[in-house]
Amino acid sequence: MRTTTTLALALLLGGCATQADRAAEQQREVDEMIAVYGPACERLGNARDSEQWRSCILALDTRNAVRYRTAPTTTTCFGHRGFFNCSTF
Repeated sequence: MRTTTTLALALLLGGCATQADRAAEQQREVDEMIAVYGPACERLGNARDSEQWRSCILALDTRNAVRYRTAPTTTTCFGHRGFFNCSTF
């Protein structure tokens, strides 16, 4: 019984990502965004490594993330003329 509990705990903790793993994953995502959207933002007139360039990269990434969202959504609206309350999930 004790061996089974120890083994289950080891498997659960072994699947967790460390802080360093999460930081490395975030850095890979940022590097990919820069590689994909950086040249486009430069062609749009933003100087490389400026705040406008960074904002452009984030805006383009966010726009594409929303455009290519794979999660299904449902919108429900209720109300009467002049007042509608809509929720999207």
